[in-house]
Amino acid sequence: MTPTPTPTLAARDWAEIQERMLVPLYEAVFDRLEIGPGDRLLGLDCGAGLALLLAEARGAAATGVEADPARRALARERLLEVAETPPAGVRPYDVLLGFSTSPAALAAALPAVRRGGAVVLAGWGPAERCTVPAVHGCGPVPQDLDALVAAAGLVPDGSGRVFCPFGYADADSAVRGLLSTGLYDRSCDPAQVEKELGEALHPYERADGAVWLPNIFRYVIARVP
Repeated sequence: MTPTPTPTLAARDWAEIQERMLVPLYEAVFDRLEIGPGDRLLGLDCGAGLALLLAEARGAAATGVEADPARRALARERLLEVAETPPAGVRPYDVLLGFSTSPAALAAALPAVRRGGAVVLAGWGPAERCTVPAVHGCGPVPQDLDALVAAAGLVPDGSGRVFCPFGYADADSAVRGLLSTGLYDRSCDPAQVEKELGEALHPYERADGAVWLPNIFRYVIARVP
């Protein structure tokens, strides 16, 4: 039997600090699609599974896909069904949630979605409305969601914007939360990023020490032809 991986500190920080920042986005999408009993959702790159939990609270059946073993372990601690890769050769799902995904991952998951099913993609909104990308030079790069929809051969079916402020109790929590996203890991030295993030957050600290980073996220909905 393969041992269950122990969640890393970064995965714990994601689940305990950062993941909840995206709840307004999840709820807005679920309201738009009227998610409820009878709906079957597949969450791509689902992290620790908070979006799946919210969908299940509405009566939907939710399954996740998460490549990172530490985050996958946390999702399973929440009694969620989460696999390492998308199911192959079946189309049982009504909705595919790709809140943060690559073109390759999207293409691999699409065969699991029924014809007419919804595909939801999301990313950062206009740069002037997002604080996080401005905090540090190695921050997130916005995706062209409409181009992603077109490249995947999907049919556009609406879009929206959601206010998702990132609020933290203090600067330490802010640094840990932002680092847990993995946005800063690929092209920058982690130790240097941690130091520079702490310094860059000073303008966003409030009198009580809390950190407030306003952001707008954009989502698009498309259909499988």
